[in-house]
Amino acid sequence: MENSQRLALAIHGGAGTIRRDSMSAEQEAAYRRGLEAALVAGWTLLRDGASALDAVERAVCVLEDDPLFNAGRGAVFTSAGTHEMDACIMSGADLRAGAVAAVAGVVHPISLARRVMEASPHVLLCGAGAEEFARAAGIKFAPAEYFYDDFRYRQLLDARRDDAVQLDHAGNGKTDDKKFGTVGAVACDARGNLAAATSTGGMTNKRFGRIGDTPIIGAGTYADNRTCAISCTGHGEFFMRAVAAYDVACLMKYVGLSLADACERTVNETLREMGAEGGLIAVDAHGNVALPFNSEGMYRAWVSSERDAVVEIYSE
Repeated sequence: MENSQRLALAIHGGAGTIRRDSMSAEQEAAYRRGLEAALVAGWTLLRDGASALDAVERAVCVLEDDPLFNAGRGAVFTSAGTHEMDACIMSGADLRAGAVAAVAGVVHPISLARRVMEASPHVLLCGAGAEEFARAAGIKFAPAEYFYDDFRYRQLLDARRDDAVQLDHAGNGKTDDKKFGTVGAVACDARGNLAAATSTGGMTNKRFGRIGDTPIIGAGTYADNRTCAISCTGHGEFFMRAVAAYDVACLMKYVGLSLADACERTVNETLREMGAEGGLIAVDAHGNVALPFNSEGMYRAWVSSERDAVVEIYSE
């Protein structure tokens, strides 16, 4: 590794109405531990010379294992009382990408997305077909009870009572405390290669096979060594309409904006003007990191070869 090449890793665990006064000290500590564990797992690989792809996959796997976050084991319930999970991974070195949507029973949807990228001629697989591919590829499955969580089930009952499709809630379960519970990671490795990974359980009480921005290339996930790697979290319908992740890359590529300025324009101008709430994490090939959001908080953490690990939740 050349001394001039900076390593960087950033992760998120969702954004939204996340207030300090609505979270107990125990809840806050648990979220911080979860973020730190994912960051350490990815950073250990990156620091030891692993690829950006390996680092973001590992970090997201740790978040998928943590029921605090709406991905993998912590995925919210659909209207049918099941789980339909989406995930995407992308390599900035060659623009390869893999994604899955509406998959059930897969322990690590992000690993399945990577297998789609590396072992199939396709980019996006969904539903039963994606699950068939996963079984043939030896991807790990778990029974429905593995994904069951009392808090998530109470969210479903509340949503059914109100006949509403709901965003994931913050820890106290108040209806005005909404959290976009996607998880994600972006990284720059020792060779200057970028990668992005995103995973989510979607929206509580979702119906009709609803799919958000997470598995859509350029909407919720994007990576290109020439610009940046992006993982988004927010109200997916808006992020898809804004092509939010690619919008940041385009502002860098065609307008010449810096990573920070491009992210700021997308999140706090384009998305805000649409009425979209949420945020994103980003890294460029120089190891610069940006983590903008227009909501009251975003579960986030980052580390680089020039900065010690930082874990934050609130806007301040």
